[in-house]
Amino acid sequence: MLQHSASVLLTVLAVVAAVFPAAAQDEIIIGLGADVTSADPHYHNLSPNNNLAIHVFDRLVHQDERQGLIPGLALSWRAIDDTTWEFHLRQGVRFHDGSPFDAQDIVSTLKRAPNVPNSPSSFGLYTKAIKEVIVVDPYTVRFKTATPHALLPNDLSSINIISRKAESASTADFNTGKTTIGTGPFKLAEFVLKEKVVLTRNDDYWGLKPDWKRVTFKLITNDSARVAALLAGDVQMIENVSTPDIQRLKANKDLALFSAVSNRVIYLHLDSNRDQAPFVTDKAGKPLAKNPLKDVRVRRAMSRAINRPAIVDRIMSGAAIPAGQLLPEGFFGVSPNLKPDPFDPAGARKLLAEAGYPDGFRVTLHSPNDRYVNDEQIAQAVAQMLTQAGIDTRVEAMPSATFFTRATKLEFSLMLVGWGSGTGETSSPLRSLLATYDRDKGTGAANRGRYSNPKMDALVAQALVTVDDQKRAKLLAEACEVAMNDVGIIPLHYQVSFWGMRKGLTYVPRADEYTLAHLVQKSKGN
Repeated sequence: MLQHSASVLLTVLAVVAAVFPAAAQDEIIIGLGADVTSADPHYHNLSPNNNLAIHVFDRLVHQDERQGLIPGLALSWRAIDDTTWEFHLRQGVRFHDGSPFDAQDIVSTLKRAPNVPNSPSSFGLYTKAIKEVIVVDPYTVRFKTATPHALLPNDLSSINIISRKAESASTADFNTGKTTIGTGPFKLAEFVLKEKVVLTRNDDYWGLKPDWKRVTFKLITNDSARVAALLAGDVQMIENVSTPDIQRLKANKDLALFSAVSNRVIYLHLDSNRDQAPFVTDKAGKPLAKNPLKDVRVRRAMSRAINRPAIVDRIMSGAAIPAGQLLPEGFFGVSPNLKPDPFDPAGARKLLAEAGYPDGFRVTLHSPNDRYVNDEQIAQAVAQMLTQAGIDTRVEAMPSATFFTRATKLEFSLMLVGWGSGTGETSSPLRSLLATYDRDKGTGAANRGRYSNPKMDALVAQALVTVDDQKRAKLLAEACEVAMNDVGIIPLHYQVSFWGMRKGLTYVPRADEYTLAHLVQKSKGN
């Protein structure tokens, strides 16, 4: 009997090892598709960085997989008058170093978050509405705004809460782990830029205890290498499954795929502000006396020159949806009147001629090559389509860290970028991508084309002080219509996100595209 039991145990262990061959049962290794550029939760409002931060830090308000608001470090919140929000905080929460969490940590967080030096994309967008923070007691805090601000809970769902001890910490302090101390489900154990991030479970976490004592995120930006690592068992889960591999992984009985339409729009940003634009010349390579991208007819021509269904079908293998605005159907503030521009190369040439460019011109399209699904391939396809319409377009692709640094310095005139709405509604991209750049107001933080439209700005401002949800949604939709009809950006498609993992694991796919290790669970029976 003893021998039989040992044999059964060995068989069970062999089955378990087959499911998770590269890691112990309390460890998971996950392949990420984009570099995490900093462990500082306030340095760069970039999805890979935010994804890491959610593991280590909490927010006052959390989001579910559809970006619905749920309690985080705040148990409840309410507007007590037109310009005052009151939040009741969770008691008994401790930071990783054992220090207790209370309202003073909120004060320190809101002092630091919008003011990190050299931030490529500031979190000030989400804090500028707050004019005063009032600590009522250690577990009650009030936020005063200059005007009614119905979206404050949404905005605060994007701000990671740090300890008061880290208020003056530098980004380098966070990257070394010295001050990377949160209240989240995991502690930062190791951060190696462009290589890996290692987390260990916070056994004193106030929320649901993760299945994993140790999590290793491997930064594998090459699509083929990431899939190969999953197939070999070197990782148990990957994000951003490359589109050519979707069907192959679906057919593999040892794997499972999960997918969701994301909140991310892939788009072209254009320099519609400067009188002369870099990388824009005539066909002979001579700089143009005036910037053609300032002319709305040229921007419309470029949009009509792009065959969105072809990109979705040929480049994205169907794992995308052609886009005509900032968010797909079903999200708050989307306009029912906006549709993707039709593919119309003849109409594009006509518009170029009307704008005074019958022979077109020459431009460089800059793109990351390791940030979005098929980003460089998309850029190459767009370049071919623009060239066919008369705008000779070459592509210069580069690693995302280099791309965003240069783009933020306004070195480009035409660029391929993506934006995921951190708040799950249209005010996020409207305020960040299209609102007139204003450092003091925190608007236009990622407006790298410096687009400006006073009518759109006014509609967004009005929406942000409108408490009635229905009226606010209508105002945001109207603001989207103004910006899209003026071609402030050129939307291409919305991503459909895919996660691949070994059988025996489950994950609820998320609209925000985050890969959250604490929500990866072992299937029942494993």
